[in-house]
Amino acid sequence: MAMKSFDIIILTDSKHVNPLSIDDYTKNVIVEDALIQNALGQQGLRVLRLSWDDKDFDWSSTTYILFRSTWDYFNRFDEFSKWLSKVSKQTILLNSEQIILWNIDKHYLLDLKIKGIHIADTYFIKKGSTETLKEIHSKLNWAETVLKPCISGAARHTYKLNPNILETHETIFKSLISEESMMLQPFQNNIVEKGEISMMVFNGVFTHAVLKKAKKGDFRVQDDFGGSVHQYSPTKLEIDFAVQTVKACKELPIYARVDIFTDNNGKIALAELELIEPELWFRLFPDAANILAIAIINKFNLL
Repeated sequence: MAMKSFDIIILTDSKHVNPLSIDDYTKNVIVEDALIQNALGQQGLRVLRLSWDDKDFDWSSTTYILFRSTWDYFNRFDEFSKWLSKVSKQTILLNSEQIILWNIDKHYLLDLKIKGIHIADTYFIKKGSTETLKEIHSKLNWAETVLKPCISGAARHTYKLNPNILETHETIFKSLISEESMMLQPFQNNIVEKGEISMMVFNGVFTHAVLKKAKKGDFRVQDDFGGSVHQYSPTKLEIDFAVQTVKACKELPIYARVDIFTDNNGKIALAELELIEPELWFRLFPDAANILAIAIINKFNLL
């Protein structure tokens, strides 16, 4: 077998590999990627950081690819899917193509529910459905809800709804559902009041957690919308929930971010399981980058 030029390529997107300007958001991406790149390099691995759509790089020249900040994939999903299929035949993806494809579509929540993981009540709406928002809300007897695409990120096309504004959102809903599947969930009051907890789990072992809080007057915890991030010490119950969620996956991912919250009934619930390119907040817990690097080396016998 021919010698590979690189051990691991760290994946980002074109916007973040050659940024035109350095705002706080871009700075965080660069810092996060640099921490894991340095951690892998300090272990003696040959590491390079590239955009996933780099047309000049020979992807067969690396042993592994580590997804980190490919944060445009959901806006270029067809192109990304073709690239993913092609590159998965040339090298080994971390996480794997199988688990990435499973995790991209929020229908994975139903698979986890079957395996005993508690999720929020969720109603999936198929692409091309002719149901109106008013009809769906009436059928489910839900008042305040959140509507979002099944394939999305960064709160793209995420809307908080109530009976007074359903009619004004019917046009955008009709447009969206003609192009992609959507999902509807009851609005979770505790996400606004208490926040959402992100739990990092590397190779099945919990490492660290953060608490994400929405800015006053908003319901989205993402920093894109003014949300804030705080260090957080989770309870044993929260840690156990996160680890059980990861171990319920189709295969054990090398890294995962488990987003949880307290639902309207006071139970710990899964908001999302991020296995593709989750922010892992290495900048708040720099040693976690070393933990992930060692986990990768140990799992795949890289040294």
